Amino acid sequence: MSQDGAGVDLETSLGYLLKEASSVLRAAMEEVLRPLGMTVTHYACLELLAQRPGLSNSELARGAFVTRQSMNVLLQALERDGYVSRPTEAPVGKVLPTRLTPRGRRSLEKATVAVRSVEVRMLAGMTEAEQSGAFRILQKMIHSLREGNDGA
Repeated sequence: MSQDGAGVDLETSLGYLLKEASSVLRAAMEEVLRPLGMTVTHYACLELLAQRPGLSNSELARGAFVTRQSMNVLLQALERDGYVSRPTEAPVGKVLPTRLTPRGRRSLEKATVAVRSVEVRMLAGMTEAEQSGAFRILQKMIHSLREGNDGA
């Protein structure tokens, strides 16, 4: 606690620790992606498209945790550089479904190896049971926050 009794004790705050872990993970990912000419958002976009081809700009933005405007700028650059393709006209409504190109797939394969190496490093020293437990606990935390559970 702070000296006046208000605030959060950063030494014991799970939320603060999660934010620190997220920040350290992102920095480690940026470090291994930089030599490949990628950012974490660039990688996330390609990974999302590999798993769910045809996602819209809005869906990609939500999945990569960025604004629609930021994702639109990234998609324009990825399309210009030949990593993704989008139709010139929306097949339905206003949505321009995005797909990976062969160049995008090759780039993603290299990036995936780099990102997996970071995850392996992050989990080093943990048993399989500890890894599974951490995974379950984090999923429960996310579910509780998304569902608005108050712990009752």
